[in-house]
Amino acid sequence: MKALRERIAAEGQNLGNGILKIDSLLNHQIYPDLMLEMGKEMASGFAGVAIDRILTVEISGIAPALMTGLALGVPVVYARKVKPITMAGPVFLETAPSHTKGVEVNLLVSAEFLHPNENILIVDDFLATGKTLLALARMVRSAKANLVGVGVVVEKSFEGGRGELLKAGYTHIPVRSLVTITSMDNGKIEMAD
Repeated sequence: MKALRERIAAEGQNLGNGILKIDSLLNHQIYPDLMLEMGKEMASGFAGVAIDRILTVEISGIAPALMTGLALGVPVVYARKVKPITMAGPVFLETAPSHTKGVEVNLLVSAEFLHPNENILIVDDFLATGKTLLALARMVRSAKANLVGVGVVVEKSFEGGRGELLKAGYTHIPVRSLVTITSMDNGKIEMAD
């Protein structure tokens, strides 16, 4: 996606250790027009795929998932990191490492929002090691729903997450990224065409 590539080139910062700071357009500040364009682009990448709902993680995954949901006309469910008192009844619980926080985080989704036999599209901000996406995929499996695709705003291909999804048996699902970062060596941010 050209507009997103240009914004990452202009505003992205390589903080080292594979951490890409794009707070000015995704993780802290959001430009609604750019986010809407990203949602439409993400939705077009899954044209023809039957999708009942989108699953993401709070907080950075919500905006791209919401815009994708708007484009597809489906609801968005997000995994919470802390269980609120309003989340009663059964929940799906997984853990995943936070690359930027350096700790394991809980991911919780109320069972009332993931139903058996539904077709679920996962949308998130990053695909790096794949561990967060695999945690979400395990939730989909636990709900006896069908994972039909994974969409991410930015894929850091050099961290091997796509390969981890394949190793885990998700060879049949499409994985789409709006921008792919191929290297962050020597303080640079290199993107695929």
